[in-house]
Amino acid sequence: MKKILIVEDELDIQELLCAYLRTAGYETAIAGDGVTALTLFQTHPFDLVLLDIMLPKIDGFGVCKLIRQQSQVPILMLTALDGEEQQLRGFGLNIDDYITKPFSMPILLEKIRIVLRRSSGAEEENCLQYRDLIINLDTREVALNGRAVELTAREFELLHTFLATPGRVFTREMLLAKLWGYDFYGDERVVDSHIKNLRHKLERDYIETVRGVGYRAAKEAQ
Repeated sequence: MKKILIVEDELDIQELLCAYLRTAGYETAIAGDGVTALTLFQTHPFDLVLLDIMLPKIDGFGVCKLIRQQSQVPILMLTALDGEEQQLRGFGLNIDDYITKPFSMPILLEKIRIVLRRSSGAEEENCLQYRDLIINLDTREVALNGRAVELTAREFELLHTFLATPGRVFTREMLLAKLWGYDFYGDERVVDSHIKNLRHKLERDYIETVRGVGYRAAKEAQ
């Protein structure tokens, strides 16, 4: 069982993280300040550290710097500080990811899984993330907030096309040529039918209509 050190001084976030991580099969330990975090890290083995920045006694940057002097354990910074300067400083300390609050717990769990898989030496999965959607391009699996979504092959290809280039508008003709082939002579409204089914399965309108032109990934999930 993988063991995760949660370094967070807010009790409600501590409880939330512990509950989800334990349900997901991880063992957890909690530190409410930087000094306790370093003491726990030096006396117990951990597979990953979830690290807040704004901590009593020693802040997250200080904790990260001291951990990096002795270990390359995966570190995910989980913080309310969303400024570019703070993120660059974190990555400069060789963290594995920088996640801002509020955060999606299913997405956090998926990031933890991927980072742990990478650190174990396993081949990294080829995944594409778009807000709370994650699509695995190798297994052709789709997860929405951590819940599997069953798509047909054509629906998967449509979703991948839109999410791979957010903001790009695709006409029906472009989608037919790309996914159905240039020799397709059916009704172009087949595109509308597949997109309607895809929207229904995703439960939110991740694909928006650009009137008189075509479709694109929605600018904001609705």
